[in-house]
Amino acid sequence: MIDSNIVSEEGRVPAEPEDDALRTSRPASSRTEARNWRTVDIDLVSTEEVLRLLNAEEATVAGAVAPVLPVLATVVDQVVERLRAGGRVHYFGAGTSGRMGAADSAEVIPTFGLEPGIFVAHQAGGDYALGHAVEDAEDDEALGAKDARGVSAADVAVGITASGRTPYVAGALRSARQAGALTVLVSSNPAAPLAALAHHGVLVDTGPEAIAGSTRLKAATAQKMVLTALSTAAMVRLGRTYSNLMAGMSGRNAKLRRRQLSILKEASGEQDDACRAELARCGGDLRLALLCLLSGLEPGAAADALADAGGSVRAALARLAAAGDTA
Repeated sequence: MIDSNIVSEEGRVPAEPEDDALRTSRPASSRTEARNWRTVDIDLVSTEEVLRLLNAEEATVAGAVAPVLPVLATVVDQVVERLRAGGRVHYFGAGTSGRMGAADSAEVIPTFGLEPGIFVAHQAGGDYALGHAVEDAEDDEALGAKDARGVSAADVAVGITASGRTPYVAGALRSARQAGALTVLVSSNPAAPLAALAHHGVLVDTGPEAIAGSTRLKAATAQKMVLTALSTAAMVRLGRTYSNLMAGMSGRNAKLRRRQLSILKEASGEQDDACRAELARCGGDLRLALLCLLSGLEPGAAADALADAGGSVRAALARLAAAGDTA
């Protein structure tokens, strides 16, 4: 039911449409641009109620993402396969959508100790557009194709567009697909026209925004959830975590080095001094230090075991245990 605090200019509560199709002023193919019946009086209520309305809309996003998890799981497994073979993941987007990709590609590096250049973000309009609105860049399909020239058959190209029809993303996906790359579309339009260019469509139906057409709201939240889930799940599958700990995390600053020690203590049960000494002996490599502490191996032998296990501490420990049982 509509909140009783929302009133029309005549002092009446707007009636809730009986048919969901009547709740939008545009066809289902452009639901992100339609008007939201729940927020039609957002400019008449108190500041706190404005925030409550926005929060209520955002609270629907996780439920909207849930139905696409099976297709996202397929995407993650194929991303992992390609990363293991030396491929890369390219994000393509314009405006807020591109910025979601840029944030995720930057954050996987310190979070999981990933080497730069494996997750690559391409923003319509270039780096300048990350901090400034360059609205016309999204309409340039040729620019998308140009930015995708470095995509190879070994890679994954992820187009990010709330509307599902951004020309820049179309150019990028078309070029990437012609190169033989795996193509993925992340959109909030269930009828996204660009889905035809993608091997997999992760189409999250977030519905009309609180402010009509402002896809920096729910659609952007959905994009953030999908992309961080994609990269995080891929890193878990690649052994960049141990249990739910960031075992691959780099120690690039004082805060991260403190967190490395905390992770070592939590996972191994050892004290600060032992963890600090092992981390130093392993050259700051958290996964290597953790395997040394848990297995008793010297760094050289632990490094070989870790490499044989594809970088996974769990898998390395399992292999060592199996070898011990058969010795």
